[in-house]
Amino acid sequence: MIHEHPRVNPLRRPVLVLNASYEPIHVCAVRRALILLVKGMASTEEAGEGRVHSPSQSLEVPSVIRLLEYRRIPRQMRAISRKNILIRDQHTCQYCNKQFGTGDLTLDHVVPRSRGGNNTWENLVACCLRCNNRKGDRLPVEAQMKLQRQPKPFNLHTSRSLMRQMGNHQENWRKYLFY
Repeated sequence: MIHEHPRVNPLRRPVLVLNASYEPIHVCAVRRALILLVKGMASTEEAGEGRVHSPSQSLEVPSVIRLLEYRRIPRQMRAISRKNILIRDQHTCQYCNKQFGTGDLTLDHVVPRSRGGNNTWENLVACCLRCNNRKGDRLPVEAQMKLQRQPKPFNLHTSRSLMRQMGNHQENWRKYLFY
């Protein structure tokens, strides 16, 4: 077990995953990274803080891992979900541009469902409760509200951009994120 401040679940900390070619391809939790390490599918490139102990072994908590075999990365299409929309929008209300916790955000249909709006990447945005109530069943222009940025599908560029933002807080990720 990792010994750390009790409020922080160290197994949920982010770990940068590199392909065998050192190309950044994903961010996973420490727990998933440890599974890849134990199965012999990855190696640790950068250690994080702390160690994980089991009856038979002790491992450094990784911060960056590299897959041992090259994986062809198909065109990334993520499922539309609340979690993925909030990640894409960086937990920021797309109307007032304030950042919120997950529980304080809703998903807003830019074109309301009652007006034929669908559940698509281009029609769903993160929205705080106050802005969602203010907009109601109207188009943003009718509610005199403006989107901070046009919603787009989650793609490889979006994924890399998010990895770079996370890398701003992870000093040992930067050399892998092509700054």
